[in-house]
Amino acid sequence: MKKYINKFLVLLVALTIMQSCSTDDKTVDSVFEGVTSGAVLRTLNSTDTFNFYDPNDSRFVFNISLEEQDAQNGNLISEIRLYQSFKDNLEDNVNNSKDEVLILTKKSEDLTVSDFNLPQLDFSATLEDALTNNNLSTGQYNGGDSFSFRFEVELTDGRIFTNSNVTGTVSGGSFYQSPFIYTVNLQCIPLTPFPGEYTLDLKGCEDDGWDGAFITVTIDGSSTDYTTTVEETQHVITVPNGTTELKFSYTSGKSDGNNTYTIDYDAMDGSDPIEAADNGPSPPEGEIFLDICL
Repeated sequence: MKKYINKFLVLLVALTIMQSCSTDDKTVDSVFEGVTSGAVLRTLNSTDTFNFYDPNDSRFVFNISLEEQDAQNGNLISEIRLYQSFKDNLEDNVNNSKDEVLILTKKSEDLTVSDFNLPQLDFSATLEDALTNNNLSTGQYNGGDSFSFRFEVELTDGRIFTNSNVTGTVSGGSFYQSPFIYTVNLQCIPLTPFPGEYTLDLKGCEDDGWDGAFITVTIDGSSTDYTTTVEETQHVITVPNGTTELKFSYTSGKSDGNNTYTIDYDAMDGSDPIEAADNGPSPPEGEIFLDICL
């Protein structure tokens, strides 16, 4: 009898699974009924900083590579358009913000081919280019202002896709990263060292601080490593007049999940200190570029 009961239970489970699958298929069909595929511009790579102190600084440009994806592996694209606008973030009585203007149009045949055999667009602009595009002159822009670059993709059937008609999954996903719009901030990255005091505020784990991580400060070829073995430590570095080289860089430790830092700059002239850098948890390795708008 037990043998027959077991066979019956197996048959019952199988029927239940079949019924569940059938129900799920109907549910999926109803969800996707009437849905049509659109297009995305997947971000392959990008850099997004301009340097206020040098409009032609080749280290700080807007560089971006985008891959167009649609339901027919890139065969639906007609063209890509790029618009640029400017936002004046200075709190004064003058607003120099600029509405967006069309700065680029690329037909499908003008695009290159990505590693996945899909249409690819590569674009680069210096701050000087951006200023020209929005007709901005000296005195109309400052550190802390920003530019926006908005892409549109038009398909052969006339449909247009941009930042206003994509979901959060597409715009901020880990793979697609297709926001269609990119903000490039105008930072004040000194071309030569500013003399004064630089205060490093390092915060880490209560038990072992930065656990092997450190910030290296190089002044005219002489390097010193700064870290913390407790929850928080401050280091004050004096940069004298006449300094020709000043570089900060971060090196990871065993675990960076609790590591944060700020770097404050004090010109020692009676003005308030300026927060020149702020990063973490898990700061990126490499050079730390200071943002000091005087």
